[in-house]
Amino acid sequence: MSKLEQILILDPPSDLKFKGPFTDVVTTNLKLRNPSDKKVCFKVKTTAPRRYCVRPNSGSIDPGSSVIISVMLQPFDYDPNEKSKHKFMVQTIYAPSNVTDLEAVWKDAKPEDLMDSKLRCVFELPSENEKLNDVDPTKAAPMLNSSKADNTSAAKPSSLALEDPEMRKVVEECKRLQSEVSKLGDENRQLKDEGLRMRKAQRSENVVSNTAGMVRKETSSKSLPSLLVVIAAIFIGFFLGKFVL
Repeated sequence: MSKLEQILILDPPSDLKFKGPFTDVVTTNLKLRNPSDKKVCFKVKTTAPRRYCVRPNSGSIDPGSSVIISVMLQPFDYDPNEKSKHKFMVQTIYAPSNVTDLEAVWKDAKPEDLMDSKLRCVFELPSENEKLNDVDPTKAAPMLNSSKADNTSAAKPSSLALEDPEMRKVVEECKRLQSEVSKLGDENRQLKDEGLRMRKAQRSENVVSNTAGMVRKETSSKSLPSLLVVIAAIFIGFFLGKFVL
């Protein structure tokens, strides 16, 4: 007896594509649609159960309905030279009327009643253009807005300072410090000028004292010969007086 053809319509039909980088969980979706007029039970199996997380991995689909299966690939070290050998299989069976226990349905299922579809896993790395297109415009907008805000604040710093009380305090403190620095600078210049005047006055006093000393020496040196002349005249007069007498 030939095997039954898969009644569900799979999207994608044959390949499950996962786009890297694979440093985080990568999720792809598989849509199962039931075009028949019967309820269908399904199971999703994989050859690498430790590498994938499937939600939901089993269930039932009402006639004319569909279900989205999330297939999550766990992070791993991707090697472009290594071909993927991972595969998935969607196994289905018509659900009996008034079904309540899905596990019992699969346990009692006959091989000829089962339908299945196989899909292979394909790993892809994003291209450079895709990397650029992946930039979130909602994140780019704040960056543009922030740059505009920076330009505005640079153009009108005084208006921002007036609007923000903290900024006003900072500006006032800066002005006070600048005033104190200016006063200290003036005092420093005054001290320098006073020091120069004192050094000049000291040099002038030294010059005057040296000059006075030199004058005194000259006066004393000049008075000494005169004194000797007087003494000599006294002695001469004394001796002359004795001879005359």
